[in-house]
Amino acid sequence: MVKTNIFQQSGVRQIVDACGNFSVLEFARDVSVNKMSAQAEYFAGKMGLRKRQVFVRLNGNGVILQAGAMQITTGDVNIATNIQGAGDFLKKMVGGKVTGESAVKPRYTGNGIVYLEPTYKYILLEDLANWGGALTIEDGLFLACDDTVQMKVVARTNLSSAALGGEGLFNNMLYGNGVVALESPVPREELLIFDLENDVIKIDGNMAIAWTQGLQFTVERSTKSLIGSAASGEGLVNVYRGTGRILVAPV
Repeated sequence: MVKTNIFQQSGVRQIVDACGNFSVLEFARDVSVNKMSAQAEYFAGKMGLRKRQVFVRLNGNGVILQAGAMQITTGDVNIATNIQGAGDFLKKMVGGKVTGESAVKPRYTGNGIVYLEPTYKYILLEDLANWGGALTIEDGLFLACDDTVQMKVVARTNLSSAALGGEGLFNNMLYGNGVVALESPVPREELLIFDLENDVIKIDGNMAIAWTQGLQFTVERSTKSLIGSAASGEGLVNVYRGTGRILVAPV
């Protein structure tokens, strides 16, 4: 048996979010400072810039992590890779190359707790059941997921969305059943949520960080003519059509 004080609520750290087997521990203030850094750390904490740490409880289940994300494991926890052979390795290498994600993502199974490295980014815990069973994410957001969640690389609907929209040609899709942990550039309170029902949303810039698979993404002129688009100051906009949900970071 392993005993720890990490789950004891204190003035330094507390659990601020939980979903499924995932929990988020937030350090309310950074006390490991010196005279030179104390003022900066104080005001950073006041603005919500705090260290956050995800931990996952394993009770016979498993979790898949971004490579290098694990800090500590306690209990009877086993580690394996997500590679099932040479062909699978090559496929994942190609997928990692086009999305910027690590090709090999370790899988942890057993009975115990897996602690991830602390981060100053904002943690989003998303149940795929709330996203119709599938969620497409921007590059660099993936942190961890239940091992019941599958991952694959999906291409944009057309070349214009990559060449003109400021987006990559490929993205990672997470699908199946379970919870995923994402590292967001902004806190959940600042995220804009749009639920579309056979409708359209146009966004000036690559600000959408996650969306459901049923949405069609294209890049279009903001007006019907090139001259009008240039005169409006908007030019090209990212357009999402269909039925589904989008998470948008306003900055």
